[in-house]
Amino acid sequence: MKLFVKDLTVIDSTYLCPDRGLVGESWLVDIELGGSLNDMDMLLDFGQVKKLIKRLIDEKVDHKLLVPIRSPLCKVNASEGYTQLDFMRPHGKSIHLRCPDEAYTFIDSVEVSNDALTAYVKSVVLEQLPSNIQDLDITLRHESIDGPYYHYSHGLKKHDGNCQRIAHGHRSTIEILVDSEYDIDLATSWAMKWRNIYLGSESDEISQQDISFYEQQDWQDHYAFAYQSPQGFFELVLPKQETDILPCETTVENLAAYIASTLAKVMEGHSLKVIAYEGVGKGAISEVYR
Repeated sequence: MKLFVKDLTVIDSTYLCPDRGLVGESWLVDIELGGSLNDMDMLLDFGQVKKLIKRLIDEKVDHKLLVPIRSPLCKVNASEGYTQLDFMRPHGKSIHLRCPDEAYTFIDSVEVSNDALTAYVKSVVLEQLPSNIQDLDITLRHESIDGPYYHYSHGLKKHDGNCQRIAHGHRSTIEILVDSEYDIDLATSWAMKWRNIYLGSESDEISQQDISFYEQQDWQDHYAFAYQSPQGFFELVLPKQETDILPCETTVENLAAYIASTLAKVMEGHSLKVIAYEGVGKGAISEVYR
């Protein structure tokens, strides 16, 4: 007997990639359970499926930095609830963090592939399922997007949930309308501008010398960010060429408004509508009328 749930949840996280750096991603999660019926003639009540399995996925991988712990580029130093991570990419593109332990998920592989992440999620869920469940299939897939999209990472220090983690991210659609007509060229230009980008807030940028683990590192072409939030103190150093610093907190509401206001400066006399997504099926709209 099989039981399935489509679109159980969405994983919004960032993973480390040697070529692309910090990659914000959004995976839709489908599950299929196999086994024998319980005393209620069910494999598992749908309410329990959503409550148990979604909770485990949210706790273990959602809004986290996914780290390929077997990669030779990774150097990890954990102490007193914090982990310092150095991802030693060549050509001056290294990435460095010091964050509370809960901000990371370590994947037992040399890269964070779909297969490696699926295997990890399956292992943590299987441990918590009732004994009548003998089989579990998990599918992680991308939303089908017919148009431009970008991958971005960020952190929201004012957030009271897991969005405060300094390096989590999303795979997001962008739509831009000019005088009520969809402008695919403008949307594509913003998608390319923010392709594999870290969106930092101006208020979070600090001097490299103020990073707690700064030791005369060769960070000439890097930005440094840090902030205190309810979950702890977060620090991040990453390449300038993979970063865009905005004069606001990087909430999706502000991202939509920032794009709209930037376009309005060079498109006088036109009405603009920016629809910016944060992952799958949610986002913000900002409009400028002329």
